[in-house]
Amino acid sequence: MPDTARTGFPDRVRALLDDLDAASGTAVGAAAAAVLEAVEAGGIVHVAGAGHSLAMVFETFYRAGGLAAVRPIWDPGVVPLGDAVRSTRVEREAGVGRAVVERAAPAPPDVAVVFSTSGRNPYPVEVAAECRARGVPVIAVTSARAAEGAAARAETTLADHAEIVLDTRVPPGDVLHPAAAPRTAAVSTILAAYAWSRVLAALDDLAAARGADPPRWTSANVPGGDEVNAALLARYRHRVPELTGDE
Repeated sequence: MPDTARTGFPDRVRALLDDLDAASGTAVGAAAAAVLEAVEAGGIVHVAGAGHSLAMVFETFYRAGGLAAVRPIWDPGVVPLGDAVRSTRVEREAGVGRAVVERAAPAPPDVAVVFSTSGRNPYPVEVAAECRARGVPVIAVTSARAAEGAAARAETTLADHAEIVLDTRVPPGDVLHPAAAPRTAAVSTILAAYAWSRVLAALDDLAAARGADPPRWTSANVPGGDEVNAALLARYRHRVPELTGDE
């Protein structure tokens, strides 16, 4: 009898993780180096996404073990929690992505990380294009397969404006189950979170090799965590107003 356990959903996810490693291993190292160089030079990591890609903005910002020098670029209109239909509409509107970058005003030696599974809507494309126009290198965390299968709502794609592309290998439509005709169990957040954690791990190794100590948040639930984080808040609150709502 066939080993059906080896063709189930968990194994398909593991296969995609292996696929991501094979396709984006070099890009992970390049992204880690770009982020570390920006932070060491006194820059900020500007992070953007819309809709469910905002889950990755949360994953990178004010996160235990994450970099403290991170600022979210976002517009309330692309958050689905208050008005999901509106968030889809706003992500497709021209000018919104450009406006959020203008408000954040990134500049060298900053770096930008833009998360978008398909990378075909105006919002992430504009964020990346505007950052690059300001001389800020862009790291795109996106899926070439999803982009090929998505409707084109902008003349270019997110990847077109990125110096570094981390291909998450998310399939078109995002869902993975059942295998014969997928209709549920989206995997974009799993794959993008894994890709970002790989970047952080590679960054840590690179920093250790250089004798550097990047600013990282510590869990507030471990002894001494509040004290470590208080020092980082004092260091970054004026450059990242979203940390304290002081904008």
